[in-house]
Amino acid sequence: MSEQTADRSTVLVDRLLAWFDQRDRDVPWRTEADPFAILVAEIMAQQTRIETVRPYYAKFRARFPTVVDLAEADQDEVLRLWEGLGYYARARNLHAAAKAIVAHHGSELPRTAEGLRGLPGVGPYTAGAVASLAFGAVEPAVDGNARRVLSRAFDLENGGPTALDRTARELLHVCPERPGAVNQAIMDLGSEICVPKRPVCDSCPISSVCLALGRGTIALRPARKTRPKKPLRRGAAVIIAKGTDVFVVQRPRNGLLGGLWDFPNVSLPVDEGAPTDAWLEREIESAFGLVVSVGRPIHTIKHTFTHFFFELSVCEAEWRRGEASTSTQWLWAGPSDLQRLAFPVYHRRMIECGLAEPGHHSRPVGTS
Repeated sequence: MSEQTADRSTVLVDRLLAWFDQRDRDVPWRTEADPFAILVAEIMAQQTRIETVRPYYAKFRARFPTVVDLAEADQDEVLRLWEGLGYYARARNLHAAAKAIVAHHGSELPRTAEGLRGLPGVGPYTAGAVASLAFGAVEPAVDGNARRVLSRAFDLENGGPTALDRTARELLHVCPERPGAVNQAIMDLGSEICVPKRPVCDSCPISSVCLALGRGTIALRPARKTRPKKPLRRGAAVIIAKGTDVFVVQRPRNGLLGGLWDFPNVSLPVDEGAPTDAWLEREIESAFGLVVSVGRPIHTIKHTFTHFFFELSVCEAEWRRGEASTSTQWLWAGPSDLQRLAFPVYHRRMIECGLAEPGHHSRPVGTS
């Protein structure tokens, strides 16, 4: 590192920490000393706003105060508490990580970034964040916000993982006694001031040493990736009533919304209209072994996933005969089951409105 770069890094870290120390941002887990609590918070906060995470974190910690509590829990309960937070693989991996910590690490989190990366679902960012915050390790934590700050502060034309890791480590070695604070200050700056569009450079504590600002390349940093247009996917779901119960199936553990419960559904071609009742009845019998009588449509769901738009037509049906014959986990669920099991958020809205109850045909229909 050149003397000029070293001087810039020193000024940058000094100003960042001064700004960070005087803010007193209300983040519940900032005062946590428990490494397990920090791990939970960091995984919940991945790709999710702090305000969204806050109530989920409180409920999760109240139910699972220790890593042993989480390791011993049923995955359905874990997913139910996570319901609505999205990216459900995080919940499954956190549950698996808790089991691994109990089984292989004496119920104590590994103290190094390398050890943490050996846990399910823990990548370089989470490992660096937990190692620096919980154990004072001089390890970078480069999320999307940090990537933007570092790319702009040092005007990195090629801000790939190697360049970002090297740059972040340079800053951490300016103040090795406070690696967690340096990491958090960088991420906070990216979330509040050095935002993707219209950064508030006039309020930025490091604007005088920001190379991209001085060179007029703020809008070019970090280099943008061309994202393809999100495709549309369509499906049809059937709420099958048998007395006071409805038929639900569990999604495969590995995959989109893995482990959550769902109403039986089938994929539809994007360019075709609504499926006929007879076609749906054949599909349900073929896939699940149930002979049903499909009724009228009751709901249309529109939901945005990370990589595609989803449109789901929902209709009611009555069970006529047959026993379920599918490798998928299934259940005739009563009202208490519907509250206990974890569902995708778009189905939870229907359940809360009563649209998934037998006799729901008398209730209002809407589009979400």
